[in-house]
Amino acid sequence: MTADMVAPAWMHSQITAEQYDSWSAEQCAGIEIVDGMVVVTPSASIRHNRLARFLANGLELAAGADWNADTDFDVRLQDVPLTNRRPDVVVYRADRIDTLPMRPEYVLLVVEVVSPGSETTDRVVKADQYAQAGIAFYWRVEQAATGVPLVYTYVLDPASRSYRDGEVFTGIVKSTVPFVVEIDLAAV
Repeated sequence: MTADMVAPAWMHSQITAEQYDSWSAEQCAGIEIVDGMVVVTPSASIRHNRLARFLANGLELAAGADWNADTDFDVRLQDVPLTNRRPDVVVYRADRIDTLPMRPEYVLLVVEVVSPGSETTDRVVKADQYAQAGIAFYWRVEQAATGVPLVYTYVLDPASRSYRDGEVFTGIVKSTVPFVVEIDLAAV
């Protein structure tokens, strides 16, 4: 079996921002670009997607009119070499809703929900990349066996371009009324 039989040829060479921007939304779904190379991300579980959606809804309600919170879109961390990440939740300036690609300077918070197989990437690699890009806040959500997520918060130190630990919370996401979500965070 050859490499082209496993993955198309374009996955074996660096992708430029111009090439990526010419691809359709369907081609971009389920991939991230790291240092110009395509990284295929496995499909998330229903539980993972549901938690991300609830978090996005709750964060948008809490953030007010100046901020939006969404799931499943690219944040362009750097152009050369191209690095696009697709955080599970992104809180960004509401006046930039039509800005593509979304740039770190318009992003307040990124949230990664850790899944089996993404532990190292979400705990170390992405945190470093988001910090280097200057995103002010990073949350990592661990899905505990008890079903109650743990939310690890990080705050950017602009001088060092690294995150310092914030608080750790247990999170319970409650859907109380259609389209109203309450996030109850209790400090651990």
